[in-house]
Amino acid sequence: MTKTTTEQTLTRSPFKGDHVGSFLRPERLKKARLQRENGEITAEELRKIEDEEIIKLVESQKAAGLKAVTDGEFRRKWWHYDFLGGFDGVEFYEPEEGLKFKGVETKAHGIKVTDKIKYNGHYMIDHFKFLQSVAGDAVAKFTIPSPNMLFFRGTFEEGVYESDEAIIEDLIIAYRGVIQALYEEGCRYLQLDDTSWAIFFSEEGRASMKAKGQDPAKIAQLCARAINESIADRPDDLLITMHICRGNFQSTYMTSGSYEELSETIFGRLDVDGLFLEFDDERSGGFEPLRHVNRKDLAIVLGLITSKFGDLEDPAQVKARISEASKYVPLEQLCLSPQCGFASTEEGNLLTEEQQWEKIRHVIAIANDIWS
Repeated sequence: MTKTTTEQTLTRSPFKGDHVGSFLRPERLKKARLQRENGEITAEELRKIEDEEIIKLVESQKAAGLKAVTDGEFRRKWWHYDFLGGFDGVEFYEPEEGLKFKGVETKAHGIKVTDKIKYNGHYMIDHFKFLQSVAGDAVAKFTIPSPNMLFFRGTFEEGVYESDEAIIEDLIIAYRGVIQALYEEGCRYLQLDDTSWAIFFSEEGRASMKAKGQDPAKIAQLCARAINESIADRPDDLLITMHICRGNFQSTYMTSGSYEELSETIFGRLDVDGLFLEFDDERSGGFEPLRHVNRKDLAIVLGLITSKFGDLEDPAQVKARISEASKYVPLEQLCLSPQCGFASTEEGNLLTEEQQWEKIRHVIAIANDIWS
């Protein structure tokens, strides 16, 4: 998608030093949410505390050197379920077990599709409006799960949809509605978070799909269609990026595998403006799949700084890896960020808030050294 010279989405976003979006929940916020669940405070009182903590978070992001700020997903328990449950036809429910990560299991929570998926307003529009109101001179970046997450994570009641294609068609329409609504409220930097691609990266993941009677190649094309058609009508000054993740819960993950298996689709066919990619360890493979990047206007945000642990990466090694990636994609198209958010769920990763901010400052310092 071509941007006009004056509409480079507030000049340079995704910024050379950027971030995925979620932050560790402060203890005050965790306490307030528990009090609300126990009926000890009202929804309005919780909202007031959320507002105050988001204001502090925005100022902390600016102080760390970030040009794009998020609300840290402070109003959410889950990065994806909370948003997806805002569509008509989608309900929350409690399954028998949680999601399985490497040695860890989440709380039992999920979403089920009980009727046709529709956009009929969405409560998180207000979440963006508040962020926009306190962002000041920073770019208000909003993060939402991609449409593929409902396709992969939703439990579909029998008879609601006759085919995968029918599900994707309604998801596209619903996402067009919410994206347009966010734009009308001033959103100019939107990020789609997506763990669904990770199942295609490993032989084990592809085998699990085949065992369910699914054709991985066909499903991958449906996923690409869901993204491309959902964002096809966006205005020229709305920048949309996508974060491809392999799972993030209490410093662990779900799967491993190189981007190679789907590199032509991800790097050559998706119409997003930027890709946030995990490259923090061996789970993600090398940079070779980046050879399929075929657009000069596609930003590649290298997630070389882990958000899962507090130890800081050697700046020289990070710079060397960026240099290596530049063999496949020109340096001017590259950016740097943590490989994921710090708290995809309210539990958060296993590091302290100060370590979290050290990571962000680390990203900014290295990015300034390379691109300033």
